[in-house]
Amino acid sequence: MKRIIKTDKAALPVGPYNQAVVVGQLMYTAGQIPLDKAGNMVAGGIKEQTKQVLENVRTVIEAGGSSLDKVVKATVFLKDLGDFAAMNEVYSQYFKADTAPARSTLQVSRIPKDSLVEIEVVAEC
Repeated sequence: MKRIIKTDKAALPVGPYNQAVVVGQLMYTAGQIPLDKAGNMVAGGIKEQTKQVLENVRTVIEAGGSSLDKVVKATVFLKDLGDFAAMNEVYSQYFKADTAPARSTLQVSRIPKDSLVEIEVVAEC
């Protein structure tokens, strides 16, 4: 049985999907982009956008009863892989190397709302 996670403390979905879904002991988030809780794109570059995305991830998984330290897998989508180091600088403030989740990082041609970064995670509940 799946449980839907929805919180108004983060931007609501921009399409027909949920912020996260829990199945068994795992929570799967939708990709989070740098929207504030009112649904507005945050100002700034890759660092500011990555920070907002990770705050959104945190808010959604906490609404579902999990936390960043329970994230087991992250997928990062970057518009420009040249932003990898700057994204990593912010990412490392949320996930420490010795306990960080497994991660894939990919460059994609376009992200919704022309974001520079999108991140989805899988977390234990």
